[in-house]
Amino acid sequence: MPEEIEIDTDKLREAIAEEVERESGNLLRTIALSTAVFAALAAITSLQAGSTANEALILKTEATALQAKASDAWAYYQAKGLKAAIAHNAQGAWTAVDKPPPANLAENEARYLKEQHEIDVQARELEHERDAKSAEADHLMHQHHRYAEAVALLQVGIALGAVAALTRKRPAWWASVALGLVGCALFAYAFVSAL
Repeated sequence: MPEEIEIDTDKLREAIAEEVERESGNLLRTIALSTAVFAALAAITSLQAGSTANEALILKTEATALQAKASDAWAYYQAKGLKAAIAHNAQGAWTAVDKPPPANLAENEARYLKEQHEIDVQARELEHERDAKSAEADHLMHQHHRYAEAVALLQVGIALGAVAALTRKRPAWWASVALGLVGCALFAYAFVSAL
């Protein structure tokens, strides 16, 4: 009868435990590294999101101020039109009683009409500037949304990284990396489209 081979199970268990620990240690280091990279990118992306939102709000505020100036200009435009109409009607009243109208009435009417034209140009310029600032603000808010979406994906990737570290499950880490990479791509897209 052949001799029985004795296997030292204690040494085998130790070797298996060391191998599992070594494998887990490598996995944990990899998870920690990818999670740290995603956290750093999430912080940068969050700063960009806040910056674009702030810039958009400033532009919207400037557009609102320009709208107020344009509204004031249009009110002034109407006032000049009323003054021109009054001067014109006053001339008609003088003519109706067969008297020559004072010369300053015709001069005033012409001046008011000229000023009204100048105000028209100014008000339209203000409205054009308002529209440009508003459009730029809308574009920045669109970028802000892309950055915010990137931050959300990076944060979910970080959370899945924590789950992977706790459970030591590779599929959770793969999901973490996948979401983190999509978040990075979205950040890159938003950043490049800002240039």
